[in-house]
Amino acid sequence: METFGERLHRAVAERGPLCVGIDPHASLLARWGLSDDIAGLERFARTVVDALADRVAVLKPQSAFFERFGSRGVAVLESTIRQSREAGALVLLDVKRGDIGSTMAAYADAYLNPASTLCSDAITVSPYLGVGSLQPAFDLAAAHGGGVFVLALTSNPEGPTVQHAVAGGGKTVAQTVIDEISQVNAGAKPLGSLGLVVGATIGDTGHDLSKVNGPLLAPGLGAQGGTPDDLRAVFGESLHNVLPSYSREVLSAGPEIAGLRSATDRVLAGVRAALG
Repeated sequence: METFGERLHRAVAERGPLCVGIDPHASLLARWGLSDDIAGLERFARTVVDALADRVAVLKPQSAFFERFGSRGVAVLESTIRQSREAGALVLLDVKRGDIGSTMAAYADAYLNPASTLCSDAITVSPYLGVGSLQPAFDLAAAHGGGVFVLALTSNPEGPTVQHAVAGGGKTVAQTVIDEISQVNAGAKPLGSLGLVVGATIGDTGHDLSKVNGPLLAPGLGAQGGTPDDLRAVFGESLHNVLPSYSREVLSAGPEIAGLRSATDRVLAGVRAALG
């Protein structure tokens, strides 16, 4: 069984270092001339999959934009995950779950168990009930070759209040999260299966990412203000593990498939140049 780290490493080598979000929020549906309902959601998601799933390394559906339509929206999400994976893209489901005990185990079962219709290659999680609370997700991911991306240094203005707070031993909360994930990934080749989410616009915060040995998801590029050149300031010597993530910058080029592909090619060329 291949690990997620192995699959991601191969996908990036073959398709390039790029993750594209699938974020069907109301304003994008309107921009595409679609109705803000299940029909619009289905058309939007299917178009993105048809345009990009056979050419980008990772697609990242944001679960909330599907969940807002209730059970029928979740059904569209299930189809989106399945179709994306069948076309060869890895699916990182952006759910940002975080809880304890049996509840965290249930979340893991929903998204990382191959028996689930929502099973994805990897998910995002929140560590603010303690990194140890995420162990059920780590365990199930390891058992089935999945991945987990843990929030570490996010670009929202409120983030530093918690993430830069100094914890025991003089380290920030974020550095504590980084170090715990680094320990789990130690020795993995070619790449660990536990990743971190680090915003592309945060600049040099003084945190040490050099020992993570796992993928570093970098959202915030494009419409959120980040540029490929910003990645050097944030990640320094860890650039080789960065997975840049674009959403609106690419999605706004729809609804034509050619437009989505052209935008994807353009941003991929930019990140390739920045990452060397």
